[in-house]
Amino acid sequence: MKKFAAEAIGTFALVFAGTGAIIINQTSNGAITHVGIALTFGLIVLAMIYTLGEVSGAHLNPAVTLAFCTAGRLPWSEALPYLASQGAGAFAASGLLRWLFPQHATLGATLPAGAPLQSFVLEVVLTAILMFVILNVSTGAKEKGITAGIAVGSIIALEAMFAGPISGASMNPVRSLAPAVCSGHWEHLWIYLLAPLVGAQLAVPACRCVQAEGCCGAVKMA
Repeated sequence: MKKFAAEAIGTFALVFAGTGAIIINQTSNGAITHVGIALTFGLIVLAMIYTLGEVSGAHLNPAVTLAFCTAGRLPWSEALPYLASQGAGAFAASGLLRWLFPQHATLGATLPAGAPLQSFVLEVVLTAILMFVILNVSTGAKEKGITAGIAVGSIIALEAMFAGPISGASMNPVRSLAPAVCSGHWEHLWIYLLAPLVGAQLAVPACRCVQAEGCCGAVKMA
């Protein structure tokens, strides 16, 4: 149960800090800035990898968990408990932010700035790149160690920095689902539920192209 508790706590921290930064930036007339928001997302993931990577792998993202299962690095039997834990953490964070900032309209929900298809393609590519990095720096199904923390935190901050103004750079279904439900902004939610799942799955064959045989084909529990 420790790994599932770790996923719940880690995802809570991610959604609370990341969407909290968006809320506080809007509430304070831009005090944090877009760059600050992007760095907040990257830094909280980096911190959670160092804190929880040895326990659960610090997935914090259903798309990452399911891609690890597809890659044969995590048993499918653990997928549902991982996803439930991540959802619980995300909804706890958005629920707390709803209580703290009841006047805020969106609670940091991700919404496309342009055409829905544009944001969908962006989210697919962004998540594919993120998962490609994760698969190449992780050990089995665990993101852990200096390399993983820096690499994964950096790619999240980078992608949020350049794509955030257009698609929101979610790359994470529960990061988008929880604030959408708690704020009542369901419009275009399908983009942020489907695109990260597709993108993460595309990273698995890409990893097989560059790594040694067996890197994504047999369960290798660290």
